[in-house]
Amino acid sequence: MRVLVIEDETRLAENIAEALRESAGFAVDCADNGKDGAMLAEFQHYDLILLDLMLPGLDGMGVVEYLRRKACSTPILVLTAVGSVATKIELINAGADDYLTKPFDLGELLARTKALIRRSRGAPQPTLAVHGLAVNTIEQTVRAGERYVDLSPTEYRILEYLMFRPRVIVSKQELLEHLYDFTWEHHSNVIEAHVSNLRRKLKEQSGSSVVETIRGRGYRLAQPEPGA
Repeated sequence: MRVLVIEDETRLAENIAEALRESAGFAVDCADNGKDGAMLAEFQHYDLILLDLMLPGLDGMGVVEYLRRKACSTPILVLTAVGSVATKIELINAGADDYLTKPFDLGELLARTKALIRRSRGAPQPTLAVHGLAVNTIEQTVRAGERYVDLSPTEYRILEYLMFRPRVIVSKQELLEHLYDFTWEHHSNVIEAHVSNLRRKLKEQSGSSVVETIRGRGYRLAQPEPGA
């Protein structure tokens, strides 16, 4: 998953980004003001936006209103030091999906982040089950039947992304954009190598090729046979 953090407190933004990358395996981009953050959110696709309320220039409320006017449906979690119930109601009415009051626990932030992403993908439960595979998005574990499948972090992230979109063909470019942030130099052959390893490991444990390549278009989870 790819997350945008819009936060002007440098140390806090760095801590959040590190937690999302290290604990959840997310790709993270950061902006330190509302205007730049809104532009990134409008023209790049993110799975979640973490948004500080008190920002220089365009504040968090303004960012929420701007993005919803632009029909941006990305879930927005607002980080606020304002404890006013009226402000929180105003944020929700403006289009924010959730809020977290500062100071907050990073564990709670991660839990809310994952829950919002799951709900936005139509998967309210933490475990995704497709084709006999069970992917626990909290523990980041994969089971084929009773066997655990040992995947690298990148292989897991590819599988998780495909599991969230089981009937969709996902291009290599889309995987690159969701797996890596702006600091990484994109090479599509890296995706091919990871998918090849993922497919091999899943086949060893499940006996079938769970990930299929659609020539010239990308990858998707293998579709079940009619009547299966």
